[in-house]
Amino acid sequence: MKVKIIPILVIGFSLCFWLGCFDSNTNSTPVQNNADIQDNPPSANGSLGEVSDSGPTSIGFYNVENFFDLEDEPRKDDEFFTPSGRAKWTYDRYAKKMNNIGKVIKEMGQPALMGLCEVENKTVLADLVKHKTIKSAGYAYAHEESPDNRGIDVALLYRKKDFTLESQEVIRINFPRSIVTNYTTRDILYVKGIFRNSERVHVFINHWPSRRDGQAASEPKRTYVAQQLRNKLDDIFRKEKNANVIIMGDFNDEPSNKSVDEVLGAQKPSGKGKQGTLYNLTLPLESSGKGSYNYRGDWNMLDQVIVSGGLMDGQGWEADDAEVFSKDWLLFRHPKNGPTPNRTYGGTKYYGGYSDHLPVKAELFYKE
Repeated sequence: MKVKIIPILVIGFSLCFWLGCFDSNTNSTPVQNNADIQDNPPSANGSLGEVSDSGPTSIGFYNVENFFDLEDEPRKDDEFFTPSGRAKWTYDRYAKKMNNIGKVIKEMGQPALMGLCEVENKTVLADLVKHKTIKSAGYAYAHEESPDNRGIDVALLYRKKDFTLESQEVIRINFPRSIVTNYTTRDILYVKGIFRNSERVHVFINHWPSRRDGQAASEPKRTYVAQQLRNKLDDIFRKEKNANVIIMGDFNDEPSNKSVDEVLGAQKPSGKGKQGTLYNLTLPLESSGKGSYNYRGDWNMLDQVIVSGGLMDGQGWEADDAEVFSKDWLLFRHPKNGPTPNRTYGGTKYYGGYSDHLPVKAELFYKE
């Protein structure tokens, strides 16, 4: 879609006026360890020394449902979300979507680490972290473009006062032909950094293949992705046996499904965590009938928070129970299916809601 230069300048000025002036994030590419970190390597349990702030905080994840900018990128299937596309994705709608996402993050308590999926690019992330709803939190972001045909990616927002970014990379998913051909999906984003100047954490943000062809037929795709993540985790645990790992995402499977339970090996939290073991903080929520996504009246726990034993070993930073962030204003009362997430779109019909998913969060606290 070709656009003349003069309208772009006018549109850009107007958008800045609506959303607040914002500039590009400089932490969206891999960075080298700074001198302080190099001079003070982590101990066996990942500790770097004295904690600068031991007050409790939280981590969260949110599938924000098609957070696109307004431009038509030739190599992406994003024409639907343009002003001339079928969704009629206008500047007013973009501004409202931005405000809605910012409101959710703010009401969640502005988590120190906030995973996102279904974001199009760095443009929407740069706009979001500068938006008036969460600007005071001082967020930066980590993001890489993935080969997904829809043009959607995963990303991590992190409060700069809480998290020092060391590096970021992606786990690229290349399916063998025995599973599927001519199919691309989102990368897994891997971010490594120092939490509150004390402990190193390894963060993985996920958005696994959908159930569009049915849960059983599509399951091999998700089990394959789970195995690629498991391979990376095994490599980390070999080098750092009690590594602090945080895995968040929309897995399109529930905690009890094969990909998460068997392949990834995420267990139910119970007692003191063991080195190299994964614990699914959202598994108890599934067991109690709660969920983050509603399909025809049935709640599914697709969005999850998983941590390693290093964050449940009784010392240093510890992860507490997860919860679904489910406020009344995030819900729509469906006449047949009951409460369901108040989504932005249903096909081409614009509802103006928040997302078709609810966010999840977990608390972090420091234990001497």
